[in-house]
Amino acid sequence: MRKFKPILAYWGNFKHHFCTRAAQDVLKIGILDVPFEKGQDKSGVAKGPQKLREAGLIDKLNECCGSLDIKDYGEFSYKNNCKDAQVSNMKHYDDVISCSKELSDKVEEIVRDDRICLTLGGDHSIGIGTIHGHIKARNDENIAVLWVDAHADLNTNQTSTSGNAHGMPMAFLAKELASFWPSRPGAEWFTPRLSVRNLAYIGLRSVDPYENAIMHNLGISYFDMFDIQRYGIDAVVSAALDKMDPHHNKAIHVSFDIDSLDPLEAPSTGTPVRGGLLLREGIHIMSAVYKTGRLGAMDMVEVNPMIGSESDVDKTLSAAIHIIIAAFGRNKREIKADMQHILPPINGFS
Repeated sequence: MRKFKPILAYWGNFKHHFCTRAAQDVLKIGILDVPFEKGQDKSGVAKGPQKLREAGLIDKLNECCGSLDIKDYGEFSYKNNCKDAQVSNMKHYDDVISCSKELSDKVEEIVRDDRICLTLGGDHSIGIGTIHGHIKARNDENIAVLWVDAHADLNTNQTSTSGNAHGMPMAFLAKELASFWPSRPGAEWFTPRLSVRNLAYIGLRSVDPYENAIMHNLGISYFDMFDIQRYGIDAVVSAALDKMDPHHNKAIHVSFDIDSLDPLEAPSTGTPVRGGLLLREGIHIMSAVYKTGRLGAMDMVEVNPMIGSESDVDKTLSAAIHIIIAAFGRNKREIKADMQHILPPINGFS
């Protein structure tokens, strides 16, 4: 079972997370595009980074987030150096491993340059490389991971019903699950370095039976949509931050799957699940992480501009950009002003 004190007990400590980011701090950000889509079957997710840029992501960051020092690392590419490597029931294993290795090195470089690494995916299998690189840069034990997703992504090649790698990154990364991968050909460079003690999920609502068993057996902290409905997003975020980093001294890696949002908020994604986060809840999560002053890296993944109508795509891109800029300090007044252009007026209210 999940092992945490009643969630409302975190409410009194909520303000303690929000005291380390000074208003005058200049944030150094490194932006990296990773147009990788071989972790799943639907074409188009590789176009996510380009479309986010075309929708004005970098301009909006500069306009809305105050003092930023942005270094653009452009589009990531990799060479498949293990074409003969295979494991059963994991599609495109050779590409996933090759991409992950070079991506890990690139993210490590960006973080060692004292920048928050913003990675634009791409499917969620890129989390293997981004998190591994972040951990390397901070000497193994100094990061905590917040995985915001409709799915747990905890399947192994032995339990996956699809064989798609984007459903496996957390199982690949977790030290406690290393024995479930007796062979990782071509991945001799890779050592699982993340402990599930430093992991928390927010937004879950589509979890496979095996994943559910693993979460309970290992005591992984997770907060599903029922928790959010019952306790509210404030208390849930506070509890998640406490569970994954009890001493509040680790760099935070947020891996944000756009399908954590309800499909009404972000329809252009490959595995939508109804009953998800509202956009304002996604914004709140990232604003809360920003206020800790400990954001070290962020992934935005699974935006697929080839799914849905033009309106669907625009809505999804807008949602992703709102969430990203909240991670870098956009204030509530600006968000409220922007939302007034989206929501119709209500009689008697302004």
